[in-house]
Amino acid sequence: MHEFSHLFLDVLRNSVLITGLVMIMMLMIEYVNIHSHGKWFTKLRQNRFGQVVLGAGLGIIPGCMGGFAAVSMYSHKLLSFGALVAMMIASSGDEAFVMLAMIPKEALLLMVILFVVAVAAGLIVDRFSKPSKHEGCADGYQIHDEDEKAEIEDKPTLRNLRHASAERIALLLGVILFIVALAFGMLEHEHEEAVEVVHTHLNIFDEYWMNLIFAVVSLFVVWFIATAPEHVVKEHLWEHIIRKHFLSIFLWTFGALLVIQVGLHYFDIETLISNNIPWMILLAVLVGIIPESGPHLLFVTLFATGTVPFSVLLASSISQDGHASLPLLAESKRSFLKAKVINVLVAAFLGYLCYFIGF
Repeated sequence: MHEFSHLFLDVLRNSVLITGLVMIMMLMIEYVNIHSHGKWFTKLRQNRFGQVVLGAGLGIIPGCMGGFAAVSMYSHKLLSFGALVAMMIASSGDEAFVMLAMIPKEALLLMVILFVVAVAAGLIVDRFSKPSKHEGCADGYQIHDEDEKAEIEDKPTLRNLRHASAERIALLLGVILFIVALAFGMLEHEHEEAVEVVHTHLNIFDEYWMNLIFAVVSLFVVWFIATAPEHVVKEHLWEHIIRKHFLSIFLWTFGALLVIQVGLHYFDIETLISNNIPWMILLAVLVGIIPESGPHLLFVTLFATGTVPFSVLLASSISQDGHASLPLLAESKRSFLKAKVINVLVAAFLGYLCYFIGF
């Protein structure tokens, strides 16, 4: 019972972290869209190559923050499906922190390879797939007539706090509490292996420091909420983001993590390990389907100790994307499944190709 309660609290903490990061990303994207009058995103929508490169670039960022941003942009029709695939191929989740600490040279080489593969795969997917009306937010990021009026009559100012609405107060309190939780390490993942390895080698790659940086960046969101016109707060931030996305993302994330953690608690992946490298590549690809940071540390450790070749690590890194794809389950289950299938196929193809040519 004690073990389950500990597991439950860990899942709850991770769910809050993921949902909070996604919400912050959405709020920041909303800010950019409003203050550029939609021009920046209009240009992005017209540049498929730029979308794919951006998706791959966001995915290559260690951790899941870049992936959350890409999912947010895809769900609001700012990134193509190919760009989403590129993000998921490039992303290595929290394992990137461990690789940078344990095997920095190999990790940097892997990131370059992942970026190139992600861009190539994303462009191919966009070339041969028809634009589809995927699930998610039907409206996308929009500019309302009231925004133009507010730009003239109701400038962003701290005076808007004088008669703060309940929505503004709730948003401010929520974001401030989230920042405090990040700053004090209250929402860190409990990856004991990762934490031990990272602290032993190089603290700059610790997840805590990345969360601290994100907490500082999130202060900008506090300013945005505090100074935004009332229309922006109620229509864009509250109605469009919080009410439409918060609960569904949290519930799907929590449910998926709970099922995964309970399953992993009673299923020891290491018992399946053998010296059969083709089997190890297949296992790495299949484990990569799990939208969770943690199980993949096994393959990072095996490569770092020289137990398995680069082909296994590459297959694992391509197939898995940490927590980055979890919010996609809430936004578009069909897109999640399609992108994951492509992920797995690319991972298996390149993993076995590298194995047969001796890597």
